[in-house]
Amino acid sequence: MGILDFVKDAGEKLAEMGEDAALAKKIQEKIGTHGVKVKDLQVAVINDRVILKGTPATDEDREKAMLIAGNVKGIIRVTDEMTAMAMKDKPAKTRFHTVAKGETLSAISKQVYGDSTQFNKIYEANRPMLNHPDKIYPGQVLRIPE
Repeated sequence: MGILDFVKDAGEKLAEMGEDAALAKKIQEKIGTHGVKVKDLQVAVINDRVILKGTPATDEDREKAMLIAGNVKGIIRVTDEMTAMAMKDKPAKTRFHTVAKGETLSAISKQVYGDSTQFNKIYEANRPMLNHPDKIYPGQVLRIPE
């Protein structure tokens, strides 16, 4: 089980706050739309927090489900209660980064990898949630692969 914190006023507005059941349904649909595989996915919204249950196909699917749920306007925390699949390979280490005002993927890449041209590694790790490398926003949380 893990917890990720998010910026409350950042992200896409999917439903009015206070409509927890409607927001949970929208988040669940958005996770499915992005092709993230979580068997028996259950999404619960309680005020400004999301709880995810189910069995992700991979650690990447787990992380992406959490990011999709958290990068929604009004959400401040996602609690991961998803079960782990038995995996043969050791999972890759992933860090998370909250985008600051004025940051670009190139700048984040320079900060993390010491090379601004590695921005595509971050972009690909966050697809399909990112449609374009220039379409990031302050408060958005991104996956940063090793």
